[in-house]
Amino acid sequence: MYLEKLRLDGKVALVTGGAQSIGLATVEALAEAGAKVIIADRDETVAKAGQASLKAKGYDVDVVVMDVTDSARVNQVADDVVAKHGKIDILVNNAGIARSMTPAETVTDEHWLNVIDVNLNGTFWCCRAFGNYMLKAGSGSIVNIGSMSGFIVNKPQEQAFYNASKAGVHHLTKSLAAEWGSRGVRVNAVAPTYINTPLTAFVKDDPKMWDAWVGGTPMGRMGETDEIASVVHFLASDAASLMTGSIVSADGGYTCW
Repeated sequence: MYLEKLRLDGKVALVTGGAQSIGLATVEALAEAGAKVIIADRDETVAKAGQASLKAKGYDVDVVVMDVTDSARVNQVADDVVAKHGKIDILVNNAGIARSMTPAETVTDEHWLNVIDVNLNGTFWCCRAFGNYMLKAGSGSIVNIGSMSGFIVNKPQEQAFYNASKAGVHHLTKSLAAEWGSRGVRVNAVAPTYINTPLTAFVKDDPKMWDAWVGGTPMGRMGETDEIASVVHFLASDAASLMTGSIVSADGGYTCW
């Protein structure tokens, strides 16, 4: 009974920013659980490389080119996915950017708007487009990738724009959950810690940063992409059927202190 709730057989899922890192790990997790998964990414070359890596593992996933900041394109992809598959059951809003290490007083309009546009606006455009189909069907699960930065102010890097965008994602998650809960659509989020990816590899050569990031984490390490994908899988599945509006911290204890 309980393991069956984690199965996603017959489900159709789309993961934004699904071509690499947390996104690709999430695509694999959902596919392993039986879902038909679509990688949505703005870079077709990277998306197809991710698709090929999963094909080598025995998973047949689709690819669609989509920039989450283009609401018209998001709407079109939602229409196309439902036209092809007949439905959309799971949406994972993973696409995001950071552009950290910029003090607030020097942040340009372009910088601020770019981060908010991808992280917050893009998440909403996708929730709106795919959520409309879920609401019509009376069922669906949306999982947003927030961040522990939506709860705390990171150090030593300056990133007021990023923190604000992720706090927005968290509250958007709760707001949509409240609006859509009685209509069969669950909306939750995961708030990860620092994750071990090529983009964060530099921290190993920066003692100050390493001490703040890893030294400030009770578990004494960064997270791995599969650890976040596992939480997404759980939230997307019927094992989390009573959960909506939850922001699940997967931070190694970082926000405890």
